[in-house]
Amino acid sequence: MTDISTTPSGPAAEPRTLAAGPPGDAADLLRDMLRIRFFEDETQDLFTRGLMRGSTHLCQGQEAVSVGVCRALRHGDAMTCTYRGHGAVLAMGAPLDRAFGELLGKAEGLCRGKGGSMHLTDVSVGAYGSNAIVGAHLPITVGHALAARQRGTGAVAVAFFGDGATNIGAFHESLNLAAIWRLPAVFVIENNQYGEYSPLASTTPITRLADRAASYGMPGVHVDGNDVVAVRAVAGEAVERARAGEGPTLIEAETYRQSGHSRSDPGTYRPPGELESWLQRDPIKLLQDAMVAAGRASSEELSALREEVRQEVAEAARRAIAWPAPDPQTRFEDIYS
Repeated sequence: MTDISTTPSGPAAEPRTLAAGPPGDAADLLRDMLRIRFFEDETQDLFTRGLMRGSTHLCQGQEAVSVGVCRALRHGDAMTCTYRGHGAVLAMGAPLDRAFGELLGKAEGLCRGKGGSMHLTDVSVGAYGSNAIVGAHLPITVGHALAARQRGTGAVAVAFFGDGATNIGAFHESLNLAAIWRLPAVFVIENNQYGEYSPLASTTPITRLADRAASYGMPGVHVDGNDVVAVRAVAGEAVERARAGEGPTLIEAETYRQSGHSRSDPGTYRPPGELESWLQRDPIKLLQDAMVAAGRASSEELSALREEVRQEVAEAARRAIAWPAPDPQTRFEDIYS
């Protein structure tokens, strides 16, 4: 197992420099993470105001994983994710307003208002869907990878999933098959420390989930999931390995879910001080601090960027709220391909 981690035993360790790369690179990564953060904050507000129905599972604190991995992909690659998948779909390039429209059940939503939060999909950017069933999308990723290999497209398939999914059959079957056939797949564990309400230690007998890669003869990499540059570097290596025909990789990105499991969860099961400790290593804060330290941006420039993105997200939400609901007759459309 390769360990590219600045947090070997939790959130206390100092981050490494995040602002490496060409001028403007760090600002682009920060902009992408801010879009996701403000999208999730706005989503929570819309639910509170009664404008969204159903449930939602937010990803504040996990933005560096989505952005870092998706930045390593190219047009034509395929991505699947969990029901906590707003960030991954946005990181693939889905438009903010149509993503809001889908959560609001609008006719202009990404899935014409039929998928909602837990089935957010935008095939035009390679986002082949969030999935409401834990781990059910991993075999779909294997299918995408097999299709890419059979067609000779050079595409790579990526799956995001939580630490809890590593304990179900679909995880083992998918990694086993991908390894046997040396498929162009990358499996990304978003280890946010909890499977719903259960801490990892209560459900899993090991502390490094990337160690499970050894069972399938594939590389396993542990990375600080709050370091967007580190995540992108690890993902880039795994994606290029897959594209070169060298088979799949398992990445464990260690991060933290700042919100509850769902919008009704206050997170009272967390030990005292745990959330506050992880908030000191918020991925957006880490990147901003590193940019200032490296002379890539001033505090004033970062404040201006945050406000610009906040307004962009708010305007996208306003457009989506104003869109009409679907015609009831459209419920009979798109049932069969």
